[in-house]
Amino acid sequence: MSILPETAKVLVVGGGPGGSTAATLLARLGHDVTLLEQSHFPRYHIGESLLPTILDVIDLLGAREKLETCGFTRKRGAYLEWGPETWGLNFGELSGNSTYAFQVVRSEFDHFLLEHAKSQGVRVFEGVEAEEILFDGERPRRVQWRRGPQDGQAAAGSNGNRASSINAAGAGEAERGEISFDYLIDASGRNSLMANRYLRNRRFHKVFQNVAVWGYWKNVDRLATGREGDIAVGSIPAGWLWAIPLHDETMSIGVVMHKDALAAKRHLGLEKIYADAIAESPLLTSITRPGQLVSELSTEQDYSYASQKFCGPGYFMVGDAACFLDPLLSSGVHLATYSAVLAAASIASIYRGEVAADDAMAFFEQCYRQAYLRFLVFLSAFYDVGRAKESYFWEAQRLTQEDVDAGDLKRAFLNLVTGVKDLADATNETAHHLVLEEMTRRVDENLHMRQNKQHLAALQANEPTVTAANARFFNSIEGLFALDAADAVAGLYVRTKPILGLSRTREETVN
Repeated sequence: MSILPETAKVLVVGGGPGGSTAATLLARLGHDVTLLEQSHFPRYHIGESLLPTILDVIDLLGAREKLETCGFTRKRGAYLEWGPETWGLNFGELSGNSTYAFQVVRSEFDHFLLEHAKSQGVRVFEGVEAEEILFDGERPRRVQWRRGPQDGQAAAGSNGNRASSINAAGAGEAERGEISFDYLIDASGRNSLMANRYLRNRRFHKVFQNVAVWGYWKNVDRLATGREGDIAVGSIPAGWLWAIPLHDETMSIGVVMHKDALAAKRHLGLEKIYADAIAESPLLTSITRPGQLVSELSTEQDYSYASQKFCGPGYFMVGDAACFLDPLLSSGVHLATYSAVLAAASIASIYRGEVAADDAMAFFEQCYRQAYLRFLVFLSAFYDVGRAKESYFWEAQRLTQEDVDAGDLKRAFLNLVTGVKDLADATNETAHHLVLEEMTRRVDENLHMRQNKQHLAALQANEPTVTAANARFFNSIEGLFALDAADAVAGLYVRTKPILGLSRTREETVN
């Protein structure tokens, strides 16, 4: 049994993509990092379709070559039957950047990231639960942990030490201990140690109060979209469905419905609801016709939420610990790993004395919240573009003023929505309307620009500024922004070379 240390410079709670990414980045900079993960990996997780930004993050982790040999399905785009129209979306066809991502079995992908963290010097302890946080005022300083007797074979840290713990309890009893730290990264997912147990500051939005029902299929038509590896998305009156081809010869197929719509059908049973939803979609019917469902069905509620603050004295909340959206645009791993990069860069620069802690936290808070809000509005607009006006489901996905603070919304879009005049001076109600209207217009323009490939080629040849402007707009939503001075937030940006950290803009440096 591995011995847990009594102290760490940085303690990471949670070994998913956010926790593993933050821990690895800090360890590669030479920081003392300990990671506690309640489960033993590999462990199951949903969220299998990744965005191209994962490659930029993997490059920062120094794991690109290893990832490319894992055999995951290469994802070059998506195929959508959305409302009455169809689109084939290819990554990079507007800007030429980020031309592929991966469809992953999350148990394997997450395990890959955690094992890489160990190889980079992170002390990883699986099967260890962070039970309680002890504070010095508002700053977390110590965590009391628990390792049950069934977890006696928890993974060792990177040094491979499997000596018996000096704190080990008797047979049949749990082992307990305490670890102190300078900084805490809460990557504990939707159960969020900080947000749910201590801050109690999670706010649930009215939008995306959906339920997902999914299972795994074999022997399906993997070319029904016209290209191997694409995610398929098909809308139905009560919601939408996904089909994600995985490298283990299975396909993840799920249906998303508003919780009220599913409740009205509950008497039919999940199997019937699921089968009926597939039968309503010509695309999913075509994919599944030759196949067989080979797993039990799983369900999950996809409520949209965000904590009122994402960081504070001595702590950063990354990934689902801070906020969660909706499965439609595959934003989960993207937001988790992006926030992890922000947290690691912030902590590294604080330690090096480059940025004051308060400034770094303000930067992290604004960057992560902007990333979340941009995706939130994007999702609402995407649902709006494909909605059937008579359907309650589509109406229920529309963002309302109660769902987001108008000041935050203006900050998130002020420099992004350049086509909206006087956004800074707009009233809260007007700003909310202007941003949503502009986003819906951009989504519609983007989709129809890419629907006809011959038309797109003509546009790129004759009106390259149009396609370039559209690409820049969505790269700032789906990409990793604030990585250069021109895209700075609160006067700071993330530099990745020659060493990860935060830099000030020239104007801020002069002042």
